Amino acid sequence: MRVATFNILHGRSLGDGRVDLDRFAAAVASLDADVLALQEVDRAQERSLGADLTTIAADAMGAPHHRFVATMAGAPGMWVAASGDEQPASAAYGIALLSRRPVREWRVLALPSPGRRAPVVFPGSRRPVLVRDEPRCAVAAVVEGDGGAVTVVGTHLTFIPGRRSRQLRHLVATTARMPAPRVLMGDLNMAGDEPARVSGMRALVTAPTFPVDAPARQLDHVLADGEVEAAGPGRAVDLGLSDHRALVVDVVLGRVPVPGAGTREP
Repeated sequence: MRVATFNILHGRSLGDGRVDLDRFAAAVASLDADVLALQEVDRAQERSLGADLTTIAADAMGAPHHRFVATMAGAPGMWVAASGDEQPASAAYGIALLSRRPVREWRVLALPSPGRRAPVVFPGSRRPVLVRDEPRCAVAAVVEGDGGAVTVVGTHLTFIPGRRSRQLRHLVATTARMPAPRVLMGDLNMAGDEPARVSGMRALVTAPTFPVDAPARQLDHVLADGEVEAAGPGRAVDLGLSDHRALVVDVVLGRVPVPGAGTREP
């Protein structure tokens, strides 16, 4: 089963500054993912041509099962918070999870509130700036895989240090009672091995994903626990849009044969 995560920057390319819906659909189709997590997803936004980007992605990859979860409603500059469970009838922005495989169960998971403004030191600056982050959530699906069911979780964590760790730990604890094995993926706004250390899960892919043209940091991750592991090294892919590269990996469920050694636990 192939899983992938992609922060799509509402479908915009840094090369020409445009949102091209055909280019977006072709990029999604090229991943050939069975389960795909998307972040920074627009619906009915002028900047993305009023399109429902989740539906376009689902059609492109042949995914009959999908969920868009709004974290913000309205237009940029006039955002209001959305709870995740409440899906605004008008323009919205959030995350999505799409599956070509049958889905037994969907669940929307609220993450701890970003709360009051926090000091953040941005690259190129020596002084902290007080910022307030947007609401964050996750969407989980119990998916039918080749070796049984697997819980797949897609999310986009805050960029505020400390708070993103709290959100990740909360997400791991919240999904602990969902069917194992579990795969958690998305833009975690953490670099290197920090997500694995914070979550206690295993990283299935190691590859820099940001910035797209000369990636130096891995902000996008695929983590796992239980009897699931990568069937190969996985890769980060420049799809000609967004400021992130997509992260894709083939996974196998259950015990994995080792030549001359019977089987081993993932």
